[in-house]
Amino acid sequence: MKNSSLYKGSLSTIILKLLEENDRMYGYEITQKVKELTAGELNITEGALYPSLHKLEAEGLLQAEMVHIGNRMRKYYKLTEAGKKETADKLAELKGFIEQMQVIMNTNLANPSKA
Repeated sequence: MKNSSLYKGSLSTIILKLLEENDRMYGYEITQKVKELTAGELNITEGALYPSLHKLEAEGLLQAEMVHIGNRMRKYYKLTEAGKKETADKLAELKGFIEQMQVIMNTNLANPSKA
């Protein structure tokens, strides 16, 4: 299940949740945190991450800040006020979806002949 379409459809929610918990993060840091939290089961590629970050920024949900680190620049992302609200909305929506999936899965597991 390394890069399942289920994860890909949830990438913006994953990004928003991580930024909610960590205040600000840069792209590579996000990929490594996801890998750490999922014990390597989910690997977010740069090709998937950066378009999502740019889309969220364009929608006004993220704010980017360039910071000098040594002799290079690093782009940090953080939630805007609209991003904080969107995060709460997306997490509530995801929670409801998971609950409904559990109902469906538990019903089918309890009655295998109906699956």
